[in-house]
Amino acid sequence: MAVFDMDSTLIDMECIDTIAASAGCGEQVAAITERAMRGDIDFTQSLKERVSLLKGVHLETLDMIRDEMPVMPGAAELLSTLREHRWRTVLVSGGFTWFADELARRFHFDVVVSNFLEFDDNDRLTGTLGGRIVDAKTKADTLTQLTSQYGLPKSQVMAVGDGANDIPMLQAAGFAVAFMAKPKVREVADYCLDEKNLARLLDVLR
Repeated sequence: MAVFDMDSTLIDMECIDTIAASAGCGEQVAAITERAMRGDIDFTQSLKERVSLLKGVHLETLDMIRDEMPVMPGAAELLSTLREHRWRTVLVSGGFTWFADELARRFHFDVVVSNFLEFDDNDRLTGTLGGRIVDAKTKADTLTQLTSQYGLPKSQVMAVGDGANDIPMLQAAGFAVAFMAKPKVREVADYCLDEKNLARLLDVLR
């Protein structure tokens, strides 16, 4: 089983930063994102703070960003090869369903877990999240639960991520990959991939 983060891992952007740029608060949100990914501030609180700044953004903006989101080089090749070899693929993201569900559709993920943005009756963001917030603990718990559900030994579970909120998930996996990662993430990884090409992981897995 392979468990992936989304933003800056499977796609070459941070969705919340891109939405914020369209709303005119890009620099403010990007600064908070950077601190959260480094592990300098609490992820959950920082996410709520950033989402609140997106209030009023129309869903058409999200549609445009989703349709143009840049998939990380090598992601398609890696995912298709894993599925050919009967790996289960899982996407667990602190990002948003608007984008994660599209990746799931394109690349046939078995399981997708992400955060839900709430809209008002005018199809504009309310600045709040619906349901359970997907944070570092949720990511690790999802990996652990699915490992048990599928009857897999830990040694057959790989996790790939870049930010501090991926650390518990990486520690719960048998093989932890830090992808273009922050220093704190690199410290817990079994392998660091420092090239923007996820297909390079195939060389390691063979």
